[in-house]
Amino acid sequence: MTTVILLGAGNVATHLYKAFSTAENISVTQWYNRTRESIKTYANEVEITDSLDELKEADLYIMAVSDDSIEQLSKDLPFTNRLVAHTSGSVSMHALDKKNDIAVFYPLQTFSKDAEITFSEVPICIEAIDKDHRKFLKTLANDLGCKSYKISTSQRQSLHLAAVFVNNFTNQLYRIGHEICESKSVEFEILKPLIQETAKKVQEMSPYRAQTGPARRNDKKTIKRQLKLIENEEHKTIYEVLTDSIKRTHGFPPTPKRRVKKDQE
Repeated sequence: MTTVILLGAGNVATHLYKAFSTAENISVTQWYNRTRESIKTYANEVEITDSLDELKEADLYIMAVSDDSIEQLSKDLPFTNRLVAHTSGSVSMHALDKKNDIAVFYPLQTFSKDAEITFSEVPICIEAIDKDHRKFLKTLANDLGCKSYKISTSQRQSLHLAAVFVNNFTNQLYRIGHEICESKSVEFEILKPLIQETAKKVQEMSPYRAQTGPARRNDKKTIKRQLKLIENEEHKTIYEVLTDSIKRTHGFPPTPKRRVKKDQE
């Protein structure tokens, strides 16, 4: 049985706890957070603490905290020579204090506390100095039913950057689409099958081949007409930037820059 202690109480920590709790070969023996309030809901299931000095011995300590907190928290740990891993996509493994054995156990997924997720479908990116630690973390991922990948810091940081584009930026575009629908009293629900089909297509072909739309076919009249429909100047700029990016990707010249009217003084 692998014993794990969780440090942190955010979205990642919460989903890790749920996944570990249902795994046969993993036991969460303790859960730490600066304040008990955030994890008191689980007090009847696992021992919780807000004191680092109360941390017990375990096979692995997983720091699922904000990126800015990783370095200091690792320094504050009151023990040495134990395996400590963080879960960040962008922070170097070497931000962890070298008084302990260090590693990364990065689940590449978008996590929200209130959104259910099939954790076995989450890829785990693993980084460690010692090959035995990599093997240990791979076994841990296997026990969760997850596929794991040996990834370097630079590869992981590039993956995280790519994830910002395909998830965070895409979600912002969903929000803009939602706003446009609301402005004309149109149900955003109508777009959901399109969203699902778009995500499905890139499972079967490259994003390059999956691209459709007015920019892909250099439909100048539609592009011009849609720009006139957009009332928000920021949204116009986003439309133009993405349109030109698609056009350049597929061998078309960029759209001539429109003149932005300046407010009269």
